[in-house]
Amino acid sequence: MKRIVILISGRGSNMEAMIRARDQGALGGGQIVAVLSNRPDAKGLETAAAAGIATGVLDHKAYPDRESFDAALAQAIDAWQPDLVVLAGFMRILTEGFVRHYEGRLLNIHPSLLPSFPGLHTHQRALDEGVRIHGCTVHFVTPALDHGPVVIQAAVPVLDGDTEDALSARVLAQEHVVYPRAVRWFVEGRLSLESGRVKVTGVQEAGILRAPELCT
Repeated sequence: MKRIVILISGRGSNMEAMIRARDQGALGGGQIVAVLSNRPDAKGLETAAAAGIATGVLDHKAYPDRESFDAALAQAIDAWQPDLVVLAGFMRILTEGFVRHYEGRLLNIHPSLLPSFPGLHTHQRALDEGVRIHGCTVHFVTPALDHGPVVIQAAVPVLDGDTEDALSARVLAQEHVVYPRAVRWFVEGRLSLESGRVKVTGVQEAGILRAPELCT
């Protein structure tokens, strides 16, 4: 059984999606052993505790610099002996040393179709640029911000009259579909890296998912 540690900074809606997947037997036997946060007031900690998952807090404000916080965070994570570390709305830029320590077992989800719109405010930027297709990307984390081998993407249409909130909600619904799926693939040993690209074996739905609006 693969052991999973989830990192959050707020509500952790993608964490909630993984807990639901766990309860439905859809994480491939993966066990969420702990949820850690850099914010003591993160609402997701209550959700995780209610689901019977151990929680912990490392307040980044208590550390003098990014390197010392990341070192303490890695120590707290490693105490759980995880096979996989999942970033679920963890709002910290991680140091290269931290990322290298978990290379090949650190996943993130970003609310855009990478490499488009890395960083913040992705939905408004997509609207400002007038793109017709937007979405989200699950990827292995590398030292470059919002960059790394893509596991799976989900695309949604950008509709006439869309607001940032409306587009964000449409993308978030797809995040809750693809992130647990990517974690399940990892747990089941279906992911491999070849020449910097992710290969998914034994499944037909790998690659990109399209929201129902794109199929009409």
